[in-house]
Amino acid sequence: MNKKILKLAVPNIISNITVPLVGLVDIALMGHQQSEIFIGAVALGGMVFMFIYSGFGFLRMGTSGLTAQAYGKRSFEQSIHTLSRSLLVAISAAFLLIIFQKPLSQLIFSIIGGSPEVEQYAKEYFFIRIWAAPATLSIYAFTGWFLGMQNSRSPMAIAITINLMNVILSISFVKFLDMTSDGVALGTVLAQYSGLFLSIIFFKKYYARLLSYWHKKTMMNIDAFKEFFRVNRDILIRTLLLTGTLFYFNAKSASFGDETLAVNSLLLQFLWVFSFFIDGFAFAAESLTGKYVGANNYPALKQVVKKLFIWGFAISLPVTLLYYFGGNTIMHLLTNNQDIINASKPYHIWIALIPITTFAAFLWDGIYVGATASAIMRNSMIISSLFIFIPVFYFTQNTLENHGLWLAMTLFMASRGIFLGLFAKKAVFEN
Repeated sequence: MNKKILKLAVPNIISNITVPLVGLVDIALMGHQQSEIFIGAVALGGMVFMFIYSGFGFLRMGTSGLTAQAYGKRSFEQSIHTLSRSLLVAISAAFLLIIFQKPLSQLIFSIIGGSPEVEQYAKEYFFIRIWAAPATLSIYAFTGWFLGMQNSRSPMAIAITINLMNVILSISFVKFLDMTSDGVALGTVLAQYSGLFLSIIFFKKYYARLLSYWHKKTMMNIDAFKEFFRVNRDILIRTLLLTGTLFYFNAKSASFGDETLAVNSLLLQFLWVFSFFIDGFAFAAESLTGKYVGANNYPALKQVVKKLFIWGFAISLPVTLLYYFGGNTIMHLLTNNQDIINASKPYHIWIALIPITTFAAFLWDGIYVGATASAIMRNSMIISSLFIFIPVFYFTQNTLENHGLWLAMTLFMASRGIFLGLFAKKAVFEN
């Protein structure tokens, strides 16, 4: 079982670990500009798209779970139609985002509340990067489908290509064309379309034969679409609450001032690095859980869940130690602004707690996605965000200030793992 987990997890780790590296490069590029405004602009602009695109995270997660179960049943007809429905939703949603980009930006930036200078550059970033929407959302669909088909190598190649292109283009635009946050945005747009092109190539190379199972009438089947949206509706609510919590975290960071926003933006990179790393095992959990649920092989399912948590703890413990003892060194890699580095030191304890308190939530997410037990995912997120995060910050913000914000985030992430674990017996193993 360990071999099956690692066969899926390792390529996902390799691909996922390149994702936060792009964010690190973007932040580092802006961190070496003359003003901290550019750090805040990229952080807020990136946060806006994290909020928007995370709302469409169901295009990957829902597609992965449904496809993995179809794979377990050996139903290639169901599999190919799941992909086509996901792509139809992705492309339709992307064009709506482009059409309504101006009112959408006005709504979002009216909520954020950053300084006028930061907001100006963040808006410039937004209006460039929005044109990547068709590619970004389509890649979500392809990635989820490849994972459901027990193929983690294609998503790995796609992610590496996107992120290498992003890094190369962003550095080129900023260093050689004297661009700032707009260069980072343009690099992202071009990189996303390179990833979409590669996704299509991989599909045609490995799965073109499945097109013989595709029928327009079957794809547009109302009952099938209802099932697709039933699973994805709950994942959408769960994801919006998660992203909304992170959005609120950044908005409150901005309300404490540009320096605190810059500090928290840099410290959040520690969470992104770990989350994308542990998500390699969460993605493996999606594929294997869906496969065994589809095949009604629950003994194998229980075995894979046990092994996943052993791996999760084995990974989170050394990363916790790395963050605790090496946090200051990592901060120096992110910025040469000594004022920001000094301002971040009181909060290093929170980044050290990230791995050990959050790994269970990530693993359970993958397990629940594979089991398409989306209602429990939704409910646990409601509890953690509305009844843990918000009350904790509300009652500590005046006394603990930014420490209260980090305390709320830590308890939010830890409670997700606890609640999902409590409901797992009925939702996953007796599905």
